[in-house]
Amino acid sequence: MKKFAFIFAGQGSQNIGMGKDFYENFSAATLLLNDACNNTGIDYKELLFTQNDNLDKTEFTQPAIVLNSLMSYLAFSDFIKAKPEFSLGHSLGEFTALAVSGAFSFLDAIRLVNLRGKFMQEACMGKDAGMMVVLGLSDEVVEEICKNAQNEGLKIYAANYNCDGQIVVAGVRADLASYESKFKEAGAKRAMLLNMSVASHCPILEPASNRLAGELEGILSTDFAPVVSNVNAKIYTDKSEALVLLKEQLIKPVYYKQSIKNYESKVDCFIELGAATLKGINKKITDKPTYSVTDMASLEEVVKILEER
Repeated sequence: MKKFAFIFAGQGSQNIGMGKDFYENFSAATLLLNDACNNTGIDYKELLFTQNDNLDKTEFTQPAIVLNSLMSYLAFSDFIKAKPEFSLGHSLGEFTALAVSGAFSFLDAIRLVNLRGKFMQEACMGKDAGMMVVLGLSDEVVEEICKNAQNEGLKIYAANYNCDGQIVVAGVRADLASYESKFKEAGAKRAMLLNMSVASHCPILEPASNRLAGELEGILSTDFAPVVSNVNAKIYTDKSEALVLLKEQLIKPVYYKQSIKNYESKVDCFIELGAATLKGINKKITDKPTYSVTDMASLEEVVKILEER
């Protein structure tokens, strides 16, 4: 059996119909979705499987993505009993990684990220929050531009280190728009505002970070299987570390590419469960292959690949 790591996508990976194959074909996935409906009062069958406007609203998007990823995990586990060397997620995906690693129950994870989405939305309310993707600049140049903006009293922060030449910055939307030309003058191939009303992984979310921390104490397990932190790109395995790192996760950048680079030598491949978002990013970071499990056909294909000798 090939050595593998699980990876989980975050907000932006959602689509109508996700998880339906697994809900219809695996009793554990069916039970989880039904229990999630009863536990949160959200109709996840309608949210995931029918056309609606709620799937793109942060408080619904986040639990929907985590639920879909967990259903994918349950389907995968029906075929493959081997455990990953470690798990990691991009932003929201870290909470899915924690759930499959035993840090808290699946239902607690879904409930928690529903609150996370609400807390984020409320923290950004009235603050004209937004995010911008910047392509074609080094980390150092983007960081220097952000520092200059902050020295001018503007709220612009490096938020997601996706891969070389791709960083997402977060802050006040008007500030970001005013600095679009600065990024382009520095050589950016593109600097484009994203269709988002929150500013993830920056100080604007400090109120949300504090509220989320208050929810964690009662649900975290004492220890769990290895998870790579977005905050420092290092593995953590216990509650005391998790309480510190997850409080910081909303206000610190996501070191995704650094996480992959730090631990790629431990695995033969990466398995993205529930989406195919990180697969493309990984191609720009590592030579190790990434396989995505999003439906029955891709599940069967990945199982076959993993069992090849």
